[in-house]
Amino acid sequence: MKCLKVGLVGFGTVGGGVARILLEDADRIAARTGVRLELKAICDKDTTGDRGVELSPGLLSDRLESVLGDPEIGAVAELVGGTTFARELILKAFDRGKDVVTANKALLARHGGELFAQAEKCGRSISFEASVCGGIPIIRAVRDGHAGEEITCIMGIVNGTCNYVLTRMARDGASYADALARAQQKGYAESDPTLDVNGTDSAHKLAILGRMAFGEDIDFDQIHVAGIGDIEQADIEFGAEMGYTLKLLAIAKRVDGQLEMRVHPAFLLSDHPLAAVADEFNAVWIRGLATGDTMHYGRGAGRMPTAAAVVSDLVDVALGRAAVNAEAFTALAGRVAKASVRDIHEIETHYYLHFSVTDRPGVLSAITGVLGRNGISIASARQPEQNQERDVPIVIVTHLAGERDMAAALKEIDALDVVGRKTRLIRIER
Repeated sequence: MKCLKVGLVGFGTVGGGVARILLEDADRIAARTGVRLELKAICDKDTTGDRGVELSPGLLSDRLESVLGDPEIGAVAELVGGTTFARELILKAFDRGKDVVTANKALLARHGGELFAQAEKCGRSISFEASVCGGIPIIRAVRDGHAGEEITCIMGIVNGTCNYVLTRMARDGASYADALARAQQKGYAESDPTLDVNGTDSAHKLAILGRMAFGEDIDFDQIHVAGIGDIEQADIEFGAEMGYTLKLLAIAKRVDGQLEMRVHPAFLLSDHPLAAVADEFNAVWIRGLATGDTMHYGRGAGRMPTAAAVVSDLVDVALGRAAVNAEAFTALAGRVAKASVRDIHEIETHYYLHFSVTDRPGVLSAITGVLGRNGISIASARQPEQNQERDVPIVIVTHLAGERDMAAALKEIDALDVVGRKTRLIRIER
């Protein structure tokens, strides 16, 4: 039976899960796949903390050479995170003739082109199923399942923290702060959730998905990113009354030869498959010219789902599939052109607009007049009843409109003396 000796760098939450699977389930994996994965060495700066995994003496050390310097180790699982040490580690692993498995979405989003090119130069592979949506095998689905068709759009809920917060706001009427605190209590959000709630985590994943789906190198800094920190309960309620559900979406689509790459809160019609994805779960919806619409759903994060994805990649390395993929798919070899990414001001979509205005005659006509002069057509307008004495809400949903036109219109509207606060805009994906 073929055997792959594995070195693990990073023994935190996910690293502990990987070690647990490799040590406790080695016989099951071997019986099912025909290859044996042997955990040969673990490197971590903390060699005393309890990870809930029983290790044999000498397996764990703080010496990186225990992994990189062992000629028997054929694959290195990089699970340290970050973009500095991890990048150097992976490049060194390639130079030492070792294949790499990683869950590092930030590193691949920002330095993927360099790493894929270096892997090809050294004749090695880099596998990264665990970098996007944890336990959902979305990388395989895009790379293999959709290999024979042209993908035109990917739209996904790829951050469990944000999805949990928005679910609790919608279903329980919780405020943003209370919903986020609950997510932290349950372990769905970090103590510092900034990269999750500001959309950066989703953008990292979108850059990887975009590369796989469209076969082009994505400049991460060209992705439009907005988070959920400004979402208010009233907007979720108004949206629900009109048949919409709010989600943080990662969107990649080809339009007129360019790619739209954007992460932001968006309303979906409540009967859209993604609208039903709740709490910490993730889902990715794909539209292809051959298959039409498909959706991939499951737990997007957590210790064991992510660890299982890492182990799955290690099996691919042992079976030789990782090497075949690295050689066959140009997107995995750094041999792809830079994508032309459309500026956010060039997109067209539908919009939800929440105005806070003085309750007096002529206000609605003033607002609609500005929208009309900017070429924005109104699909519906309503003024929900409010008990407050001063500013009252006006909610407008538009037909398809250009982002640049919308920005110009809102700049003019927000300058009106009857508008009490900055207009809240939420895009609508139909």
